Amino acid sequence: MSFEMTKGLFKYDFTDQHAILGVPLDAEFSDIRKRYMKIARRLHSDTCSFEDQADKDWANQFLSKVVNPAYNKFSKENDRKEYNLLLAAIGKRVLKEQAKMQVESAAAKELTTAKDLEEAYKTAVAKLALKQYESVEETQDAIAQISELNMVYLLRKERLGGAVGTGSPAKIATPTTTPKKPPVTPDTATPAQPPERKVPLRDSLADRSCIRAQGFMDSKNYAKATLELKEALKREPKHSKSHGLLAMCYFQQNQATMAKLEVQKALASNPEEPTALEVKKKLEQPAASGAKDKKSEDKLGAFFGSLFGGKKK
Repeated sequence: MSFEMTKGLFKYDFTDQHAILGVPLDAEFSDIRKRYMKIARRLHSDTCSFEDQADKDWANQFLSKVVNPAYNKFSKENDRKEYNLLLAAIGKRVLKEQAKMQVESAAAKELTTAKDLEEAYKTAVAKLALKQYESVEETQDAIAQISELNMVYLLRKERLGGAVGTGSPAKIATPTTTPKKPPVTPDTATPAQPPERKVPLRDSLADRSCIRAQGFMDSKNYAKATLELKEALKREPKHSKSHGLLAMCYFQQNQATMAKLEVQKALASNPEEPTALEVKKKLEQPAASGAKDKKSEDKLGAFFGSLFGGKKK
């Protein structure tokens, strides 16, 4: 079964988990959970009301392969933070590439000119979500339309200078009057001071974090290395070496999208950053034939078995 989606934010090599669950981009986790439970009841094999067996099989597969991973992305704090970082980066990319953006659905076209952006956006998403999982045919079409709404919403928010979930645009600084300085006379002039000599600093805290992170990476403990590098970037957000090593950590953990994001940040600060260039080269190489991602068994199976009263057959 193919669940490929290519419209809206999906066109940017991004999995739009909000669109899959039919919730707005600023939805609270409690609302996301309620929505997920409703979808799960609709698609789970024990409670699915689809009459055709093929449709029931599709629903069960879509729940386990698409809906459950979307919900898991929000239910874990670290995953949620990474997803929000990606979403912010996608918003900037949509703004940068807006000239090439194509909007197909009527709902998204109306949102491009809606006066009350927040109200129009949430109303449109809610309307599509009502029938999103009523049938196999409607599901992926609704997801595509909601993702187009998300794309237009992100674009308009970026134009206003506001982050997702906030309606206030960036503040514009007002000019202030600078008091005039009195003219310098020979009596008031001070002797010229020699230029201050800058003493080169030794390794910064971020550099030391990189050394520790490299040690973790050498022992293949990429999780600890990632935490070390994130702490370094809190202190020095534009530290190119930290971004480069973090990109390698994400690459080694099969998180290609996050790796690409860190490569871009590293090269923006230092176009010659060696680790970032190495990761970039690896990402551009075609995946080895026959390589497959190993995913852990869905942990929610037992939960749904008890929730819906299902029995193993």
